[in-house]
Amino acid sequence: MDYMRDPMPTAVLRRTVAGLFMVGIPGLTLEPATCEFLDEYPVGGVILFKRNVRSATQLRRLVAAIHETGAGVTPLVGIDHEGGRVHRLGPPFTHFPPMRVVGAAKDVKLAEAVGRAMGRELAAVGIDLDFAPVLDVWSNPRNQVIGDRAFGTTPAAVARYALPFARGLLRGGVIPCGKHFPGHGDTVGDSHFVLPRVRSSRVALGRVELPPFVRAIAADFPALMTAHVVYPALDRLPATLSRRIAHDLLRTRLGFSGVLFSDDLEMRAVAARHPPARLAPAALRAGCDMLLVCQSLAVAAEAIEGTVRAVERGRLDGEAVATSLARIQQLRRRLARRRPKATLTWPAHSRLARRLS
Repeated sequence: MDYMRDPMPTAVLRRTVAGLFMVGIPGLTLEPATCEFLDEYPVGGVILFKRNVRSATQLRRLVAAIHETGAGVTPLVGIDHEGGRVHRLGPPFTHFPPMRVVGAAKDVKLAEAVGRAMGRELAAVGIDLDFAPVLDVWSNPRNQVIGDRAFGTTPAAVARYALPFARGLLRGGVIPCGKHFPGHGDTVGDSHFVLPRVRSSRVALGRVELPPFVRAIAADFPALMTAHVVYPALDRLPATLSRRIAHDLLRTRLGFSGVLFSDDLEMRAVAARHPPARLAPAALRAGCDMLLVCQSLAVAAEAIEGTVRAVERGRLDGEAVATSLARIQQLRRRLARRRPKATLTWPAHSRLARRLS
């Protein structure tokens, strides 16, 4: 990856840096304005929301069209698909209960079966990556942001069922991404709107919040996501912007070698304090590899342009950019490109969901 050592033309650098971003798009199809954006900024991925989904057939066409936009590199297509209240897809996709219910069943094979079913359904329409499982421990009963999205209220329970769930996703054909490092389960505020704090000591963090992530790293998790949360015992900055957390703790101490995604940079926890042109380079300097900008393509363009300027002015190391791009490419290699199935019905999955409910 020596190509980042020498200065490159801004237009080339812009297209290179765009590969570090996963963006949200506005509609059910690739509208002209979206196509224009993706042509100028060939992003590394696209994340889908309810606004992008009308039917399974339409979704399959949209995902195929996104995959075809890559300038020599196929964009990853991701989605938040956890079950319970974090569910973007209507019928015929199976709506599984929240992961708290899966964990309460106390059946490792059942947890893997749920993950595999979800993976098969997402893979059937071409989706590459699922921002699941939640590795947070629901340690604070007042925390409804995580709440029943967690597999349990103890680190042992979370690790016991989240890891086989993730293994099921992989076997179903989709890359899992564990979240939210280093743990969002003891917060009260919602980082979509405020900047939460976890005031636990280092010892308490190591005993409660970190163990599921430690287990996930030992199991070779391919991707993790940061939390827009401040941990005063570790740093004054939120984890997404903290090199002490994202690099020193996660990479150096815990040995994570996969792709580190930021949570959405448009969430108020971080966006209220920093413009996108400064926020994106700061997250990359901290140790993130791929940045989510989920709502606005205009904001995504500002973030990409700010990152370009940061590289050109020496405020962001080109070698670090190259390393992140290499990690993202390695993540793509974990995908076995598959031929979509003609059918989009899964009666066995529906029976599995009813069994849990």
